[in-house]
Amino acid sequence: MLRALWVSAAGMKAQQLFIDTIANNLANVNTTGFKKSRVNFQDLLYQIIAIAGGKAPGGGQLPVGMEIGHGVQPVAIEKIFSQGEITETKNPLDMVIEGRGFFQILQPDGNIAYTRDGSFKLDKDGRLVTANGLAMEPEIVIPPGATNISISQDGSVTVLTPGTTTPTEVGKVTLAKFINPGGLESIGYNLYKATDASGEAITGTPGLEGFGNLAQGFLEMSNVQVVEEMANMIIAQRAYEVNSKAIQTTDEMLRIANNLRR
Repeated sequence: MLRALWVSAAGMKAQQLFIDTIANNLANVNTTGFKKSRVNFQDLLYQIIAIAGGKAPGGGQLPVGMEIGHGVQPVAIEKIFSQGEITETKNPLDMVIEGRGFFQILQPDGNIAYTRDGSFKLDKDGRLVTANGLAMEPEIVIPPGATNISISQDGSVTVLTPGTTTPTEVGKVTLAKFINPGGLESIGYNLYKATDASGEAITGTPGLEGFGNLAQGFLEMSNVQVVEEMANMIIAQRAYEVNSKAIQTTDEMLRIANNLRR
């Protein structure tokens, strides 16, 4: 019966992690470009008492074996990179990727991070930056006094400068994609960084070679579905409860065994 205690405890720990993940998803339901997480579970090792196909006590062959499981463990918390809801903002510096790809962001240490958050701003030098002041890579600078900022589907950024009537191209947005985006490491601030699991970034032009198109004046919201998360929360809560009941039942059985008298 001690085995049941540890199996149920493993189940409760796994469901606690499930709830933690759901809570983070719900906390970021309004975070621009946020991608929800999903917990993957697998069963633990089995204690084999009798092997299927082995010799039975009566001389025959056992048609089925006897295996006792030792609980469950979480093995992965993966990001689901499905498209989030697209919302119109009419802000000329807001961009959304319709399809596959990430914006590239230059970090202070010189490394490149990646994001789906297209809510860009202008810093004092006219550079396109994130809300935390990190510049887009490659750098795009809007000249002083420029008007009518336009971003095309292929990432070309054009403006009208004072005294001219012809748009001038000031830069081009380049996107990155990964063979395994689920292997990216979340580093906070709506940013990811590449890992050995994700593979090296593949860069290219929006709308070509499998990259999504850009749309100006729109933002991609979180892909968290509140109803789905609430349903998962109920499932996790009930699973946690039933595992606690198994511990209580095992404890009661041990109490009965301890109180046996001759």
